[in-house]
Amino acid sequence: MQFRQQALAKLQSPEELDLPVRLARPQGWLVLSVTLVAMAAACIWAVTGSVASTVSAQAVLTHGQGSYVLQSPVAGQVTAVLAEEGRRLPANSPVLKVRTAQGESVVRTVAAGRITALAATIGQIISTGANVAAVEKVAHASDPLYATVYVPAQNAASVPAEAAVDLTVSSVPAQRYGVLRGHVKSVDRSAQSAQQIAAFLGDSQLGEQFTRKGRPVAVLVRLDTSSTTKSGYRWSSADGPPFRLDSMTLATASIRLADQRPVDWLLP
Repeated sequence: MQFRQQALAKLQSPEELDLPVRLARPQGWLVLSVTLVAMAAACIWAVTGSVASTVSAQAVLTHGQGSYVLQSPVAGQVTAVLAEEGRRLPANSPVLKVRTAQGESVVRTVAAGRITALAATIGQIISTGANVAAVEKVAHASDPLYATVYVPAQNAASVPAEAAVDLTVSSVPAQRYGVLRGHVKSVDRSAQSAQQIAAFLGDSQLGEQFTRKGRPVAVLVRLDTSSTTKSGYRWSSADGPPFRLDSMTLATASIRLADQRPVDWLLP
């Protein structure tokens, strides 16, 4: 009954039509304006903007032509080691002397290159086909270095030509000298096995290391050169490290993938 009397009293009283109607407070208008501006900016970015993503992978610095494993064509005892690790030799250069049943024989390089590892020592007995050295193919000391990056196969298709690459070199403190700069030169068409990687690098351990998470795709990276750095290559720091880089140095690469739109518009 009480509510009914209040309702009748309300009907009998005149409406206060002469008072202004307040739709919102100034603070409310401010919040609304900011919200509308933020929504408009988000819509514009969704249509015209792009998202840059990267993929990280293991890499190794080489001269781009790969390496080969030198095998002994004869069986016998090693009597002399004629080459040194790190030395660059022309093709058909002597590496070992081996005493065989038919007399002394010399094991020679197949192609010009740099000796990266020697597996034979004086006095060792080796068999025919035994691995005695790893030779990186490089004809001239001035041949440039490249980075071979072993990218997971599922990401390789997204790597565009000339994509920017940052390389954290294992022998260079990144906190002090920064990262090495480069750009993608080529992307292989198929994934590689541990045996293929080992044959290219002349190192079976690297072949196993780069395939622990599956068969990767090799991406060849051209290093950006610089005439103002000791290494001859461009770094994120001004000078880079105060020494030159060696081939077969390990690194970690970060490759910028093709830009992607933040919103995929679905049309009926």
